[in-house]
Amino acid sequence: MSVEPSLPSLLAFALDAAWQAGRITLGHFQTGLAAERKADNSPVTIADRQAEQKLRDLITAAWPDHALIGEEYGHQPGRSDSGYTWIIDPIDGTKSFISGVPFYGVLLALVKGEQPLLGVTYFPALDDMIYATRGGGCYWNGRRAHVSAVARLADAVLLASDLNTFAQFNRQAAFQRLIDATYYQRTWGDAYGYALVATGRAEVMLDPVMALWDCGPLQFILEEAGGTFTDWRGKPTIFAGEAVATNGALFAPVMELVRGGTEQA
Repeated sequence: MSVEPSLPSLLAFALDAAWQAGRITLGHFQTGLAAERKADNSPVTIADRQAEQKLRDLITAAWPDHALIGEEYGHQPGRSDSGYTWIIDPIDGTKSFISGVPFYGVLLALVKGEQPLLGVTYFPALDDMIYATRGGGCYWNGRRAHVSAVARLADAVLLASDLNTFAQFNRQAAFQRLIDATYYQRTWGDAYGYALVATGRAEVMLDPVMALWDCGPLQFILEEAGGTFTDWRGKPTIFAGEAVATNGALFAPVMELVRGGTEQA
């Protein structure tokens, strides 16, 4: 009979595992590492593969009953039907990584069924660790993290990952409305952008397309920091293939603009 793991023990494990994977990525960072192109034209490097393999090895050794889903090596069932699944992105922001830009992260999340239990984002080149557990709050390098108190879109910082994807996924009008409504805009994107919202350094971050491993820890981190992480219709989820994050105070006006600008039938 397996023992139900405690949340503190799971979190301690996840923090150490993300740190170890991050150390692997730093061994390749700013070295001129060559990248391959995957079938979807996204880049992948030996650092992605080594970091994910490290995470898989650590999880399998510590929690053999748990399943895994990772960007590079797909789904791996657990030894039993525990309901626990780890979601892994060994390098979120590979384009930043191969360009020598430090805004890339190791993402690790644990869900039971579709219920998030914990989320960790580690940005190795910045040595920033942001994490959250259910009901335990969000922390940034050991300090409690909170979203900003900005309550007007006219004062808000808007972030996005890739400007081209909004037109590709029929979301350009919504994005333009947000651009027009906000104070200033930057492409400090990928998981780093969501981390900026969670830690009060930006107010809105959105992507018209995201894989599950891109979203894994982000809903939990944003919610525990006082913000929101939803699909473009306002439903809290990491399973929609898209995302909008806010500081909470701006959720309603952001959703009004986003829903009005979703050019889909």
